[in-house]
Amino acid sequence: MSAYDDALAAFVGRSLVALRPAADPVNVPMIRHWVEAMGDSNPRYLAGDGVAPASMMQARTMRGFGATVTAGGFDELVALLAEGGYTSVVATDSDLELVREVVPGDHLSVEEVVESISPEKTTGSGVGRFVTTLKTYRDAAGEVVATQRWRTLRFRPSPALEPRPRPAINLDNAFWFEAAREHRLVVQRCLGCKTLRHPPGPACPECQSFDWDTVEARGRGTLYSFVVAHHPRHPAFDYPLLIAVVELEEGTRLITNLTGVTADDLTIGMPLEVEWLDADPELTLPVFRPLVSREN
Repeated sequence: MSAYDDALAAFVGRSLVALRPAADPVNVPMIRHWVEAMGDSNPRYLAGDGVAPASMMQARTMRGFGATVTAGGFDELVALLAEGGYTSVVATDSDLELVREVVPGDHLSVEEVVESISPEKTTGSGVGRFVTTLKTYRDAAGEVVATQRWRTLRFRPSPALEPRPRPAINLDNAFWFEAAREHRLVVQRCLGCKTLRHPPGPACPECQSFDWDTVEARGRGTLYSFVVAHHPRHPAFDYPLLIAVVELEEGTRLITNLTGVTADDLTIGMPLEVEWLDADPELTLPVFRPLVSREN
């Protein structure tokens, strides 16, 4: 085996999530929310003291949205898999074994241990490795209430299988994408009050007129705002991915990608100019790069 395979094998038997208590005990209001959302009318869940649906087990112990994400076994394994190019993930199967029913008042905890990491395999999604972990759910007394064998495929997608995502083109914005295919950046203009608007829409937000035409933009603007996307990764893009709001000289703004620059070089207000990305024969999009010269 290679040194990389050895590093992956070292995770087998290792705890990815140390025993972690749920934020709250099991309670009737959350059971009610769950069964209503799932459309599960089984009266047993809410009759008397009730019992929690088994399908709630994983959700009961998940970190909240605002929880601080700290480095640990899980993050280390994900980083190691990313080093091998396995940057995409899909869940393949889950086997839940219920030892006893969970009832209101139970305060659950979960621990997750790596059971196996497969050799590299070729799948319909791409070349990857199957990672199997075992989650053990316990009550406040430390007794096991359920186990869950969880298998995911961490894979390296084939770019040929993953074209750039298609924009949602409709009757209101088709003209904009048609102009982009001709390397023309246009802005919709109201014929009633002459207000420019973007994104395109059927009616003017200022005077509600449905009459419009377009003006061709110079393709220059300034950086209004930006974010740097690292995950989740899509094979059609290069990462880190720079996503920006650009304010055109004409006054409207559009969301686009930046090219020819790194995140460390970006400053709000920096001058930019359009560059055309011919993603494929059916899709051309404007991206922006730092302005080299302000000369006409």
